[in-house]
Amino acid sequence: MKNIKFMLVGIVFGTVLTKTEAVSWFRIQEMFRFQSFHMYGIIGSAVVVGIISVWLIKKLKLKSINGEEISIPDKQFNKGQIFGGTLFGMGWALSGACPGPMYGLVGAGYLPVLIVIASALLGTWVYSYFKPKLPH
Repeated sequence: MKNIKFMLVGIVFGTVLTKTEAVSWFRIQEMFRFQSFHMYGIIGSAVVVGIISVWLIKKLKLKSINGEEISIPDKQFNKGQIFGGTLFGMGWALSGACPGPMYGLVGAGYLPVLIVIASALLGTWVYSYFKPKLPH
């Protein structure tokens, strides 16, 4: 019963992604070809909401639902983020889906996306295997 709220949030998230066409391969290709503002508007809106949310959490010293203090540590930049971001972007451009929309596409009945999900999971495993040997 406790996890139903997470499932409902996931269903709403998938529905929003589908209705805004954020799961559309064609919309994603338009974005990577700089032919449409649609996806940049969605991503930009999410970034603005995230910035405002984090600012409010820090400013008002908000607590979690369980009453715990929310601590957001500062992030350190390293050059591996450039390589990782580039690799992620190439996978996104080739597959036409990033992690959130992948599950939305499966929910919409596009089962070949399961290959993309399996590839993403394999890539995550490969990274965790080589992580100790990578420069961080």
